Amino acid sequence: LLAVDRIGLDGPIPFAGLMVWAALAGVVIPCAVLLVVFRGKLFGRYTPVAVRGAADPVFFWSASAVLVALVVALTAGVTVWIAAVVAAVVLVVVAAFRAPSELRISRVPWSTLLFAAGLFVVVETLHTTGLTDPIVDALPGGTGTGPLLALGGAGAVAANAIDNLPAYLVLEPAAGHEALRYAALLVGVNAGCLITPWASLATLLWHARLSSEGVHLSWGRYMALGCIVAPLTVVAGVLALRL
Repeated sequence: LLAVDRIGLDGPIPFAGLMVWAALAGVVIPCAVLLVVFRGKLFGRYTPVAVRGAADPVFFWSASAVLVALVVALTAGVTVWIAAVVAAVVLVVVAAFRAPSELRISRVPWSTLLFAAGLFVVVETLHTTGLTDPIVDALPGGTGTGPLLALGGAGAVAANAIDNLPAYLVLEPAAGHEALRYAALLVGVNAGCLITPWASLATLLWHARLSSEGVHLSWGRYMALGCIVAPLTVVAGVLALRL
């Protein structure tokens, strides 16, 4: 969404055409690693558990409809904050009628919001002071395999250092209005953010959801697997762009 107005492609279809093989690599490589690491658990019989039904089907399907509408709106180019605010307001109204007891201030992920806002403030400060310019200038230009791998690798390193959203903003000037370079940067910050817990807000939200369901995760093992998966996925994704 941050890149869509700058990448220079005419709509979502050309963007999908550019990214399709890189996206496929981003799925296949992690799955291959998981098959190797967890082969003892992934092969054999599996007894499915009973599906947990929605406590309030009306609320569930209303939320699902809002989600679909939000994705369509964002894909169509609606301003992100407008689409997000409208979706949130609709959900709050539905909740007020269907589950008013769920409208609690504690439902807002304050720590994640403050963390994200703080990162963006830091990145904007770095941009304004020019402290990120040497990083951008150090990356080689062009759309050859080497420069694209360097940009994708820089995106992955930056994502694991400061989170992938601000990492993209820091390195965006290095893309230089070249669609392939934007694509390589997107591969780096999105497929490479698999090592540190804070590399992606999605990871933090995913972990919070697991914790709420009583599923405990070893961050040490997560990071160890990420050190294997992230470089392989970024390299495969960038090479797929070149192909």
